[in-house]
Amino acid sequence: TVWMLEILSLIRNNGDPAWCQTTPNWDRGPWFETVIGYRTALTNKSPRIISSHLPAHLFAKSFFKSKAKIIYTVRNPKDVLVSLYHFASMFHPYKDPGTLDQFLEGFLKGDVPFGSWFDHVKGWMNLKDKENFFFITYEELQEDLRGSVVRISQFLGKVLDDAAIDSVVANASFESMKSNKMSNFSLTPKFIMNQKKSAFLRKGISGDWKNHLTKAQSECFDQVYNERLQDLSFTFPWDKK
Repeated sequence: TVWMLEILSLIRNNGDPAWCQTTPNWDRGPWFETVIGYRTALTNKSPRIISSHLPAHLFAKSFFKSKAKIIYTVRNPKDVLVSLYHFASMFHPYKDPGTLDQFLEGFLKGDVPFGSWFDHVKGWMNLKDKENFFFITYEELQEDLRGSVVRISQFLGKVLDDAAIDSVVANASFESMKSNKMSNFSLTPKFIMNQKKSAFLRKGISGDWKNHLTKAQSECFDQVYNERLQDLSFTFPWDKK
């Protein structure tokens, strides 16, 4: 979500990184589900960027009757698990995640912030045929960021020249974001985030779950994954590996 926010911030400003380098990302794309974020969103100028982790059934009902556009970013749930585990360990508002085995059990049951990953994906992907809905995977962004930026820009009706696209790609790289205090959450008070425990922008890779999950844990995950998503009519990049 934070990566997509950076991409959208750059696309909105035709590739010019100035906004990203001077304004915290939570003001550029405020979190709709927070009181502060909602108030910020109301005061931001159109076209507005709004961030959210909410499942579809808890999202604003007015959206479903509007022309507002949603970009839904999906990621291999095993990597989501590992990322969320590290995040929960350094984000003080969340409860202590315990051991990875304990966290895995809760994740598969949906006992994590914003609920079940499986329900979240199925809920939003019900909109996949709507013209104002665009979904893309984290893995696609990594594999072809430039091509992804072009597709996203087309979906938004935003025409960017080659130089602008190149600038979006360069400034939305993991290295660029990690060194940008407006994007790496280093401005967050220590009582909210303890980045000495785990960096917010940790690795920015796919497949890190292989460094954390045992074979037994991975097989348990696969079993639940196949059961919960067996009725989906499409596959994700990680399904083919």
